[in-house]
Amino acid sequence: MLKLKAVRPEWVTLIVSVFLLAGFNSELWGHLFVITGAKGQGIALGIAFGVMILAVFNIVLTWLAFRLVMKPVLTLIFLVSAGVAYFMSQYGVLIDAGMFRNFAETNATEVRDLVSVKLCVYIVALGILPSWLLWKIPVNYRRWHRELLSKVLVSVASVAVIGGVALVNYQGLSSLFRNHHELRLMVVPSNYIGASLGYLREQVVSARQPFVKLGEDARKNPVWQTHGRKSLTVLVVGESARAENFGILGYDRDTTPQLDKEAGLIAFTDVHSCGTETAVSVPCMFSNMGRKDYNASKAKNEEGLLDVLKHAGLEVIWRDNQSGCKGTCDRVTVDDVSNLKDPVLCAYSECRDEILLQGLQHFIDTLDKDTVLVLHQMGSHGPEYFKRYPKEYEHFTPVCESNALNNCSRESIVNGYDNTLVYTDHVLSTLIDLLRSNQDKVDTAMLYLSDHGESLGEYNLFLHGTPYMLAPEQQKHVAMLAWFSDSYQKSFSVDTHCLQLSREKPLSQDNLFHSMLGLLEVNSKVYDPGLDLFVGCRGAVIDGVLAKK
Repeated sequence: MLKLKAVRPEWVTLIVSVFLLAGFNSELWGHLFVITGAKGQGIALGIAFGVMILAVFNIVLTWLAFRLVMKPVLTLIFLVSAGVAYFMSQYGVLIDAGMFRNFAETNATEVRDLVSVKLCVYIVALGILPSWLLWKIPVNYRRWHRELLSKVLVSVASVAVIGGVALVNYQGLSSLFRNHHELRLMVVPSNYIGASLGYLREQVVSARQPFVKLGEDARKNPVWQTHGRKSLTVLVVGESARAENFGILGYDRDTTPQLDKEAGLIAFTDVHSCGTETAVSVPCMFSNMGRKDYNASKAKNEEGLLDVLKHAGLEVIWRDNQSGCKGTCDRVTVDDVSNLKDPVLCAYSECRDEILLQGLQHFIDTLDKDTVLVLHQMGSHGPEYFKRYPKEYEHFTPVCESNALNNCSRESIVNGYDNTLVYTDHVLSTLIDLLRSNQDKVDTAMLYLSDHGESLGEYNLFLHGTPYMLAPEQQKHVAMLAWFSDSYQKSFSVDTHCLQLSREKPLSQDNLFHSMLGLLEVNSKVYDPGLDLFVGCRGAVIDGVLAKK
């Protein structure tokens, strides 16, 4: 049996640093040579960048190279880095605290959708095999004081290398770091280590903050006493529905054949999300902070829109067919329908979005309080778009039936995604028809707003979750629709003709909190009329003319 010669830990850390930089960072190198040029000065700049990162890796790993620490830590780094490298290569994702939050708050169904043979190959080739080899190699450690001296010398030498490279290439490197902030989110493993520390810090800060109540002064406007009957306002939270692919918003494919025929439907054309992932967008859109002031720790410890509506005396119900409400529905009634065993509507261990409408007629028949019902869709959640709709809504073919999107043609990916919108079109149209059929006994309305958009291969990006500053429009420009029954328009003084005329006005999820309070005529100090999208189109309607209040 071949006996391997013992090596010094300094050699192990240097070899591992080279392996990390070369084996796990193909996306980084590809992007780097695109932005610097793959010849001449660009190659020199890329080499300088690589040497600096290598030296940084070597310093960090050198101070982890102790007898009981090095091999377990490096094994963990290999295994996690293999998975991260796969997802970066497969979907073009960038790793920041938001992406880590997305991962930490995902559910089993979403994880299962991302598992593939190729992922297993990455884990084995870049994680398990290097770890096995690492454990087979004997390491020769010296006495502790000599070990510390060696680490100091290695660190000094590495710092000298960093300084020398920086001085020689100062102009090019400073420009690179200043103009391409995305690079730090692409370096494995420092990207996910930094992201995890940021997420943990956020959790610690959140745990220390006191819980803040919001809008406890909320009351229904006295005009409610004139309504004469109960109301049902349905807010549909879409998933990954980008505006660009909605037929009703100008897409060259008819992905909304039924909604196109819905009388009185208002389709807003210029609406942007608060974030690019559910874990940010959903709590943000239900808060009153707005995107620029949004803070995840604060949002976790502060009431939001649903709480204010509840303070005002409205019944608030969250019906979920996805991965939960990210804290926004913690203090209202929750109806999780995502795990029902309906033989028709549930398959692949998940349920189609029509499950959200199940029993809704009975719900309306027995309605005894003014109610806001939130329906949280599975919508167009990727990467396995083909699972999100029944076969009869597969209007566009061929369809990618794999979660390895970069192995599919872009046409098949877009086809699968567009089919999810055809199904969403059916679900929303069915909901509107049901609400319309009950308007003689209940004032009914529907507002639809997607949480964020989706990338389908543009700029070599897939899915969503790209840091907002770097994210393309496809991940931020979202669909928003509104429909009001005739009786709701009269009771709540909504001028839909006015809304149609203003549907191209720039809006964002920042408007939701205040627009819902304004629409439902809820008085509170937290209401800001400047962010109420309905404020200019609400008042007494007489012969089709809006009489301002």
